Amino acid sequence: MAVSTSRTRTVRRESDEAISRPRAPGILLGIGLGGVGDGIVLHQILQWHHMLTSEGSYPDTTVAGLETNMLWDGLFHAATWVAVAVGTYILWRRTTNSRSAISGRVLIGWLVVGWGFFNLVEGVVNHHLLTIHHVREDSNQTAWDLTFLASGALLVVGGWLLARSDGRDIATPS
Repeated sequence: MAVSTSRTRTVRRESDEAISRPRAPGILLGIGLGGVGDGIVLHQILQWHHMLTSEGSYPDTTVAGLETNMLWDGLFHAATWVAVAVGTYILWRRTTNSRSAISGRVLIGWLVVGWGFFNLVEGVVNHHLLTIHHVREDSNQTAWDLTFLASGALLVVGGWLLARSDGRDIATPS
């Protein structure tokens, strides 16, 4: 009986470690990739906003305003690149040991959580607190901003569920 209980604890500890090992790199990669995706799609391709378009002093209708917004968009991209680089480094450090295999499902789950964190923090800080820009600056900007926050919350919950559903939690031996 004692051997069975000890084995059960070991299996659960290994399962918990398998889920938590990719947490930090996954979240950092998700934050960085979420920011890169936001910058590429919303700032550059759709051109719905730039970093300071709602601030008031830097409208995207003047050359000077666009230049300032481009600088801040670039600084934003640099920060998201740093998050990806740090996440990649931590992931590499945690997988250099052959015993440290990481489940792809768990890593993707934590990456999605990170993307959701990015949406939530960026949405609350930039869209609502600082009001330096909005997702889309039109008559429905509040709806766009709230949808962005809702997508962040869904990504956090969905990613967390994906990371926890790895299937490594082996049933208690009889």
